[in-house]
Amino acid sequence: MRLEVSCNDRVGLAKDILVVLEKYGINLIAIDASNKGFLYLQFAEISFEMLRELMPLIRKVESVHDVRTVSFMPSEQEHYALKTLLKTLPDSVFSLDAKGRIRIVNESALLTLDMAEHEVVDESLNHWVQGFNFARWLSEPQVLAIASRVTINSNEYLAEMLPIYLPDDDDTTILAGAVVSLKSPARVGKQFNALQNQTTGFDNVLAISDKMKDVLKQAKRMAQLDAPLLITGETGTGKELMARASHDASMRRNHPFIAINCAALPDSVAEEELFGFVSNGQVVKRGFFDEAKGGTVFLDEIAEMSKAAQVKLLRLLQDGAFRRMGGDEEVKADVRIICSTQKNLAEMCQTGEFREDLYYRIHVLSYHMPSLRERKVDVIPLTEMFLEHYSQQLSSPLRRISASCRDYLFSYAWPGNVRQLKNAIFRAVSMWDGATELTVEQLKLPSYAEGFGYFDEEFEGTLDEAMKEYEASLLRRLYPAYPSTRQLAKKLGVSHTAIANKLRDYNISKKR
Repeated sequence: MRLEVSCNDRVGLAKDILVVLEKYGINLIAIDASNKGFLYLQFAEISFEMLRELMPLIRKVESVHDVRTVSFMPSEQEHYALKTLLKTLPDSVFSLDAKGRIRIVNESALLTLDMAEHEVVDESLNHWVQGFNFARWLSEPQVLAIASRVTINSNEYLAEMLPIYLPDDDDTTILAGAVVSLKSPARVGKQFNALQNQTTGFDNVLAISDKMKDVLKQAKRMAQLDAPLLITGETGTGKELMARASHDASMRRNHPFIAINCAALPDSVAEEELFGFVSNGQVVKRGFFDEAKGGTVFLDEIAEMSKAAQVKLLRLLQDGAFRRMGGDEEVKADVRIICSTQKNLAEMCQTGEFREDLYYRIHVLSYHMPSLRERKVDVIPLTEMFLEHYSQQLSSPLRRISASCRDYLFSYAWPGNVRQLKNAIFRAVSMWDGATELTVEQLKLPSYAEGFGYFDEEFEGTLDEAMKEYEASLLRRLYPAYPSTRQLAKKLGVSHTAIANKLRDYNISKKR
């Protein structure tokens, strides 16, 4: 039970109210005094009948104007606001007394120490933190704010120490302790980049594995060139991230970057959306290539572009100009085109699904984004990065990754690549149940075996049909590289007649 008493300040007021409470045998738990004309009382719950008798008696106390029940005391609100703030901070925070002993600790700090709260409270922080003597610092004649590099279990942190001074009489202060905040090198680097506003797209691309470092090296060089760029790779490998990074690192960075999902553009409106529309000599709609003037147009999943739009894109790449639908005027296009696909465009050219001349136009510069299976060294660092990001975004404590979870993350096939990993971490953080570690169960990843796919019962057809489908796909991929039936037969170790029959059965022929 909590009461708010509005009153005038006078000596003995609190004592008179306590006398009233004493008559009813009420034991006071807490009292808050405010210089704004309020007094707050907290005591154990009482019956409604007793409260109805008590409140008029308190109102009769001299200098009391009114009394009412409230949900919380001001000190409680401040306490839980501070507790919530500490709980959501990604940095490790300790409150120390004047002798360097821990009084308050947040959840991030407990995770860093790998300890429970009851194990660290009232203990010296120097039991776990090496490189700085907190007790000696607090015993100095004048304690000033300071920053120092410290280590915990061989991991380095930047420790920021701020003394806590309480006001005393005669404009003096009393040292009550200190607040210590620990930041990892990664956090310090991010804050510095944000402060300097120098973060570019490629700074956000994590590359620990040698394969990803090579890709990043190529991408940075190609970003400076103004030729068309084709980025290939499986779904979720980060093709759009790299396209944006290329734009940010180019001379066009101060102009628009427009991303277009070709798979989401219906054939009926693709040309209008890309190139614009003219009616009665008036421009009714500006296309994406017009809106991106001076910047970059990113055509995601270029393999899904309609045949009509492919023809116009080819002309734009050849002549540097295009015509709006319904118009005759040539419009100069000052854009760089970056394309991406998860499909085999060379194979699609062989089957006539994609224009071969367009393929060579967009394939001036290219690189392949490796799957997460090919860069497994990056899996745990990516997981830690996403954990930190979403913990901050969702105001959730930063957790460790359990040993079993690390093994599982490393061995999982990741058919959805980085996007799948990112979504799994977001789901785990958003559904946080109070555990201190990220576990396999929290990820809720579907069973998947590399080379076999998801475990399900959705397959339809026969084994023979599946084998024929694979065989046809293999022949379509190999035929452009071995353009005679004899060469292809030798490559696959079968007879010339068998290959000729299979090419005929699957309607596979040379591209004319």
